[in-house]
Amino acid sequence: MEGQLTVGSVGEKREAVTPENTAIQYGSGCVPVYATPAMIGLMEGAAVEAVAAQLPAGMATVGTELKVRHMAATPVGLNVRATAELIEVDGRRLVFSVAAFDDKEQIGSGTHERFMIHVEKFLAKAAAKK
Repeated sequence: MEGQLTVGSVGEKREAVTPENTAIQYGSGCVPVYATPAMIGLMEGAAVEAVAAQLPAGMATVGTELKVRHMAATPVGLNVRATAELIEVDGRRLVFSVAAFDDKEQIGSGTHERFMIHVEKFLAKAAAKK
């Protein structure tokens, strides 16, 4: 599977900062600014986007590790953009460099690891926990 993914592939996701994705709404803080969990989700989405078109049928990726810094607050009304670049492929393990920006500055950066999975097999294993 390693040869099917291209190091250097990039993905991007965007969203507006609204009351629904603030730290208050997520319960991750007490101020009405863009929530760290929302930024992380946007970064993960950018990573998914970076490789989605290159995955074989029946395959997907799941997030397994994040190391991110949220460096600046973004108020309601601004927009946020997250980018991800595939920087390493090690078998089924994928490593991405991730970053986030609002309309004024960079607000986050880090690395994100995902693993390629067979969707049916993964879901069956998860369902077996019931």
